[in-house]
Amino acid sequence: MTSATAVEHVRRALGIRRAGHGGTLDPIATGVLPICVGAATKLAQFLLADDKAYLADGVLGVETDTLDRTGRIVRERAAAVSRDDLVAALAAHLGEQTQVPPMYSAIKQGGVRLYDRARAGEEVERAPRSIRIDRLELLAFEPPRFRIAVACSKGTYIRSLIADLGAAVAAGAHLTELRRTRSGRFTIDQAVTLDRLADAALVPPEHALDLPRAIVSAAHVAQVLSGVQLPPHAFGAEGYKLFQLLDEDGRLLAVAHEEAGRTVYDRVFPELAGARARDPERHSGA
Repeated sequence: MTSATAVEHVRRALGIRRAGHGGTLDPIATGVLPICVGAATKLAQFLLADDKAYLADGVLGVETDTLDRTGRIVRERAAAVSRDDLVAALAAHLGEQTQVPPMYSAIKQGGVRLYDRARAGEEVERAPRSIRIDRLELLAFEPPRFRIAVACSKGTYIRSLIADLGAAVAAGAHLTELRRTRSGRFTIDQAVTLDRLADAALVPPEHALDLPRAIVSAAHVAQVLSGVQLPPHAFGAEGYKLFQLLDEDGRLLAVAHEEAGRTVYDRVFPELAGARARDPERHSGA
């Protein structure tokens, strides 16, 4: 199932029109997919920027054109790789680095999705992207199969990581299973299956954001909702790179950042504040 298909299931289950996800999952992947509904769809851009965590299974000695099990095998070789070899490769891939996106990805180049170019038999040069990997742990190793735990920044392709690890041990590798266990504040134990969705409680928007919080006094709420650029010290938000502004009842008013001593609003949510004040039991969420 694609992420877009999952969003369509949510629309139908909840009887709503506005919904969007906060970070694409590969079709073979399972796990956490934050979905915003109603006015909270404005939060999707911030959820996309969140760090992620995964469990990933790979097989050494076999490479595919898609870098995962759905692809065509393009190379096979003997995989005489030891646990120590693989652990060393994992250690070498920690930290800030660049990664070349796979050809089978939704990135556009020249106005065309890379996966469309790949399906047409094209191979084009892709610019490397900056990523960060905070955790790479070998959980299981039964050659040629292995399982790793990954914690990483947005934009990290786990398929590419598995292929890079295979190259590092001179064996090649491809991804066989992928499960996202965390996306920002959301963990796998908070996730609900699509068949239970109609009975699940929505998470209030302010709880979906992994951002510092600043409280807006009642005297300043109308100014914030109107986009008036107050100084950050009016909310006690000095030094915050990106933060959320809540009213005194904890309702989300805006997402903002400081710039030259002013509060610059990335998103303002008058509809959230107004709708939830009128009816606290029915509101947008994630």
